[in-house]
Amino acid sequence: MKYVKFLIALLICLSTNAQDIFGKWKTIDDETGEEKSIVNIYKKEGKIYGDIVELLNNKKPNPLCDVCKGKNKNKPILGMTIINNMKPEDDVYEGGTILNPSNGKVYKCRLKMEEPNKLQVRGYVAFFYKTQYWVRAE
Repeated sequence: MKYVKFLIALLICLSTNAQDIFGKWKTIDDETGEEKSIVNIYKKEGKIYGDIVELLNNKKPNPLCDVCKGKNKNKPILGMTIINNMKPEDDVYEGGTILNPSNGKVYKCRLKMEEPNKLQVRGYVAFFYKTQYWVRAE
């Protein structure tokens, strides 16, 4: 009976950990170490999305994404959905994209929890990738 209780507790912890990705995350530039924004990651219709809900250390009051293409061209960066259509695959989320509003480029994306308050965010072009580590916002 002890083992059954242990397994149930373990399964509950694992399923709770899988949901740790949701909430607000502080983005940190991988080159400068500068805190850039707060992104809210959420689930909608079975897929994962992320919106910029706050800009940090911003020099312009309400910057537009003038380097973006398509529907985001010249739209406010604040409120912009930058993570789109991600799906859970084992212990990662993939199959979607991430937009970098600094250069307007869209990359294939993979999200993975490194620690309870640390999220690995990886953007891909072909087999080249860049990784950032975001921390949970308070």
